[in-house]
Amino acid sequence: MNIKILGTGCAKCHQLEKTVKEAVKELGIEATIEEVKDVKKFIAYNVMMTPGLVINEQVVSSGKVPSKTEVAQLIVNALAKGEHKRSP
Repeated sequence: MNIKILGTGCAKCHQLEKTVKEAVKELGIEATIEEVKDVKKFIAYNVMMTPGLVINEQVVSSGKVPSKTEVAQLIVNALAKGEHKRSP
C-alpha cells in the first residue's frame, strides 16, 4: 500500500502524517508513507487545499485532518478495492 500526504509541511500536514502512521500501525499492515511537498504535484492530484491524503494513487481526503478512525476506514476501503481488483 502506498500512502501520500500532500502538504507544505504545516502543522495540519504533520498531524495527518502522525494519524496515518498510527492507523497503519493499529491495522497491522505494511504501507509506504510519503510526504509530497511539491505544489505542482498537488495540482496533478487536483488537490487545491492541503493537507491531502492519497491512498494507492486515489485522493481520499483534502483540506482537513480526518480522525484516526476515519483514516483507518479509508485504508480498509482501499485494501478492499485492491483485493477486489485482484479477484478473477
